[in-house]
Amino acid sequence: MSKVNLSRVKAGDLELKEKVVSINRVVKTTKGGRAFSFSALVVVGNGQGVVGHGLGKAKEVQEAITKGIEDAKKNLIKVPIMHGTVPHDQLAKEGAAKVLIKPAAHGTGVIAGGSMRSVLEAAGVTDVLAKSLGSANPHNVVKATFKALAMLREPITVAKQRRIKLKKVFSGV
Repeated sequence: MSKVNLSRVKAGDLELKEKVVSINRVVKTTKGGRAFSFSALVVVGNGQGVVGHGLGKAKEVQEAITKGIEDAKKNLIKVPIMHGTVPHDQLAKEGAAKVLIKPAAHGTGVIAGGSMRSVLEAAGVTDVLAKSLGSANPHNVVKATFKALAMLREPITVAKQRRIKLKKVFSGV
């Protein structure tokens, strides 16, 4: 696998949309009774190539979501998007979760399941074929999707590294 190149972005004055991927209720049994707490997995993105994910934990659901959003704003990355899709196929693994992301023709839509769909839509990808292989644990699927998106490279940068002149077809990228 290729090296993950995280191009971090500051939340600054970006207009980010939040999407709650999963909420988990945790129960701790003590001698005084049961103590409930919640954890929320949240994805934020501006729909134009910037996306982040975060985890928040608190005694109340809304507080956990708020903490998750704050954490997600600290973990923003820039994703290369060309004509509404990803530039090339990418496979990534996190824990037992494995994800495959492939570019798709215009008009295909986001063909992805569950937590992968949330991440791709928040990033602003409009046409993509994606498959979650292995574990369906939302935390690991989101992390694997982020790893895959972080490994994506733009054709222009690849061409420069290989010292290749691009044809007119890719000049408008």
